[in-house]
Amino acid sequence: MSHFTSVKTEVRDLDALLQACVELGLKLTPQFPCRGYAGVHRKADYTIELRGPYDIAVDPSPEKDGTYALTTDWWDGHVAREVGVGYGRLLQAYGIHKTFREAHARGLRATRRLEADGSVLVTLEGGAL
Repeated sequence: MSHFTSVKTEVRDLDALLQACVELGLKLTPQFPCRGYAGVHRKADYTIELRGPYDIAVDPSPEKDGTYALTTDWWDGHVAREVGVGYGRLLQAYGIHKTFREAHARGLRATRRLEADGSVLVTLEGGAL
């Protein structure tokens, strides 16, 4: 019985995803089996290797629109403890790294500050937006 669930996301930049994984202490590995419920493994273009019993598969979305789907087994909160509910912390880190990459490509300086409520304030400076 499979418990894998896919969530369509706006992940378009695998390098930014890799940087987000590094920030969270995770490993993004190409062509690595993704672990799920009861020892089930599935093929994945990329796998985010987690410390718990399950991993996250990263595959091109079925719509073939340049985005990637994240697929995992959410059972018992193992994945949520590492990357946040609905991939919250992972997608937040991805968004920050994607913003920094785009800013640097445009010659802008980017900084970030963690707010008391857990949100991140990103500031862009220099040049024209």
